[in-house]
Amino acid sequence: MNYNILLAGFGGQGVLFAGKLLAYCALIAEKEISWLPSYGPEMRGGTCNCSVCISDEPIGSPLVTEPNVFVALNQPSFDKFIGKVKEGGKAFVDSTLVETKTDRTDIECFYVPATQLETDNDLPKGSNIILLGKVLKETGMFTDEVIRKALEKIVPPAKAFLIDNNLRAIGIGRAQ
Repeated sequence: MNYNILLAGFGGQGVLFAGKLLAYCALIAEKEISWLPSYGPEMRGGTCNCSVCISDEPIGSPLVTEPNVFVALNQPSFDKFIGKVKEGGKAFVDSTLVETKTDRTDIECFYVPATQLETDNDLPKGSNIILLGKVLKETGMFTDEVIRKALEKIVPPAKAFLIDNNLRAIGIGRAQ
């Protein structure tokens, strides 16, 4: 297993939470990991991305410059990073917010209307996890048990009711 993942979007879309969920899944699965958030000075609405490295081997650098898995939650992130996806890599795109498609034929690109699915399924702020569900399906990275354990670790006890919402969002993403 060797994933160099870049998740990107606007602040407030859950980019860092999705990256953190992947990092905790890797921790529980006893993999080598790094999680490196990067965001602009704005609290919400500014640019935000997150590098997550998951490997069976030690990780040389936490910064992902050539992702083999890329998640784009908005058009500016898609435009900025789609050209950096490593040949043979996979891109996962919220097609509700990203209007263009890549002309690259050397990568697999999955277009999921995550924001529309979030609305249709009454899952506020769930588009990030819906898209992550598609990532988990297409990569086979982690088992359901690992995902549940990771959610139980990162969701605060006061918001434990969100664990089931997140699991439902992952299921919706996997069904795409």
